Amino acid sequence: MSELITAELVDLDLSAETKDAAARSLAERMVTSGRVTDLEGFLADIAAREAQMPTGLDGGIGIPHCRSEHVTEPTLAFGRSASGIDFGAPDGPADLIFLIAAPAGGDADHLSILSTLARHLMDETFTGALRSATEPERTAALIRGDEPAAVPETAVPEPAVPEPEVAGPAAEPGPERDAEPQATTDAAPTTPAAAEAPASGAPSEAATDTTPDATPAPAAPFRIVAITSCPTGIAHTYMAAESLEKAGQAAGVEVFVETQGSAGFKRLDPQLVADADGVIFAHDVEVREKERFAGKPTVDVGVKAGINRPAELIAEVRQKAAHGEAGAPARAAAPMDKGADAGDGFATRLRKWLMTGVSYMVPFVAAGGLLIALAFAIGGYTINKAPSVAEHFIWTESASWAALLFQIGGVAFGFLVPVLAGFIAYGMADRPGLVPGFVGGAIALTINAGFLGGLIAGLIAGAVVMAIQRVRIPPVLRGIMPVVVIPLISSAIVGFLMFLVIGKPIAALQKGLTDWLSGLTGANAIILGVILGLMMCFDLGGPLNKVAYAFAVGGLANPNEGSLKVMAAVMAAGMVPPLAMALATTVRSRLFTKAERENGKAAWVLGASFITEGAIPFAAADPLRVIPSAMAGGAVTGALSMAFGCTLRAPHGGIFVVPLIGQPLLYLLAIAAGTAVSTALVILLKGLRKPSPTHPAPSPADDEAEVTVAA
Repeated sequence: MSELITAELVDLDLSAETKDAAARSLAERMVTSGRVTDLEGFLADIAAREAQMPTGLDGGIGIPHCRSEHVTEPTLAFGRSASGIDFGAPDGPADLIFLIAAPAGGDADHLSILSTLARHLMDETFTGALRSATEPERTAALIRGDEPAAVPETAVPEPAVPEPEVAGPAAEPGPERDAEPQATTDAAPTTPAAAEAPASGAPSEAATDTTPDATPAPAAPFRIVAITSCPTGIAHTYMAAESLEKAGQAAGVEVFVETQGSAGFKRLDPQLVADADGVIFAHDVEVREKERFAGKPTVDVGVKAGINRPAELIAEVRQKAAHGEAGAPARAAAPMDKGADAGDGFATRLRKWLMTGVSYMVPFVAAGGLLIALAFAIGGYTINKAPSVAEHFIWTESASWAALLFQIGGVAFGFLVPVLAGFIAYGMADRPGLVPGFVGGAIALTINAGFLGGLIAGLIAGAVVMAIQRVRIPPVLRGIMPVVVIPLISSAIVGFLMFLVIGKPIAALQKGLTDWLSGLTGANAIILGVILGLMMCFDLGGPLNKVAYAFAVGGLANPNEGSLKVMAAVMAAGMVPPLAMALATTVRSRLFTKAERENGKAAWVLGASFITEGAIPFAAADPLRVIPSAMAGGAVTGALSMAFGCTLRAPHGGIFVVPLIGQPLLYLLAIAAGTAVSTALVILLKGLRKPSPTHPAPSPADDEAEVTVAA
């Protein structure tokens, strides 16, 4: 197994001025060393990861990192910048840049090595040695851990004085220099237990009485259990863990961290969790097995807060414990609401909540819708009038099998609105939101409020649960809150509102929307097709795409001519972007990198299967040319599909459900026209771009030449 970093992967005079240029410079070293197979594909993966959250850290550190199929083995490149490079850290530019590359299926052993590096970055001795290093060989050895970090002479601390008032843990260097009030204003104790004595109200004279009989038993130190996790699970996860542990030592607090990273996670001892006085969640992805921490004072923040302000988090959880507050799961952030530290506004959180419901609903849509579509294909459109197969089923008749498929699909489809509502509430309030959300969604079906009613019911259920969670509850009742009190009260409130207050107006609005769709003809239908096409292609599987898709699927619950046209237009437009990219890489391959040409081959199948996400690799590499081209083609296809009067009863399937489409030949013509428009535009825009000085324009004779993808 190769070493994680070698001298060839070290640049002590990194001249790049931007984070993209720095990533490219270090990635080129990885390509030269054979660790990365495709430069542009790897850089696109880095850019996609960087778009999720800035990778700059306090202390002048930048850690761009990703997992990529273009990486052959876990690799680290290091660059040192004299002028500094902005990686989005709150305290300014970074002069130490670590590019961490892990294979798509990186093994646990190497990821553990990467986590060790991440922890070392919290050590000022280590970073100081990197800033003073003069030889790439020694720098690589230092990062690998083969050579200890020597403290620069100007930073060598005075020898420790063996006197009781010098506290060892507080003297350790760390990124958080501001200790908690108890750790700075009181006399420094010799042990964490002694540090807790003043805070817990122990008599101050006890500390000065040295006789065995007069010395009380030392108070148990405050104990915190923490979870850290980030989207990639390589760096931030372990850096937050190290930062929290060091801040805990400085404050005389025991901190035990469970890192839920890419290499999996080792659960904290259940007894340790049971004995903990408080919980810290520093995470940007869902905490696994969160129910273990129910009923304990909880602080829930993004992972970067765990790195940048650990002492503040520890002080907060201690304050909550002192006031008897319980936070997990009642006060914990919902699975799709992790951005408190990033300052997300209400609109961003609302989008995440809705996307949670839609994402859980989609499998029911695919299963139920395709079963219904197959039933129509086998038994015709009158199969919906067949008797129950539980009472009448003939094994040798295709009509009975068609009826079976239709009725199974109908049951699955019947879950759409309750699942949508339940998981919107789950996205807002975690597990306590499920029961009132499902109840509200079921009531929406009962009163014919449909898809729109389910959406409103989910938001109401989540809001009600969140309001209940803010009520201070006596400790004796905390254990039954998640399983009895919250489901009971929230379900009653949501049921009352849906049945008697807002349900009927929503049902009337749903009926009006259904009637409007059924009467769509002429210019109105074409305009709606254009709008849906633009939405499907704007973010290629993102929130707008899912909103348009959910709108179409909602109409299938009570299908009519208008809603079937909408479903056809949405699926046709969603097929255009990957098909267009596949065609463009075929007819003008020299405009695309090798990785993009490979992605183009897969995009044929993805586009034909109605998987819009097949165009994401192209959009990530060149968004200003790919996305407008895709939107133009999607708008053309949506408009033509509506103009031709094409209909579709299946919510998914791409070309594989063409036999179930009304006007199938015209439908395929609409898709072909939109694909041609997108292909022509993306080729035109890519052909007009100016080559960069370091990456000249490709020539026909050099099919392997790479083209700069920056806008």
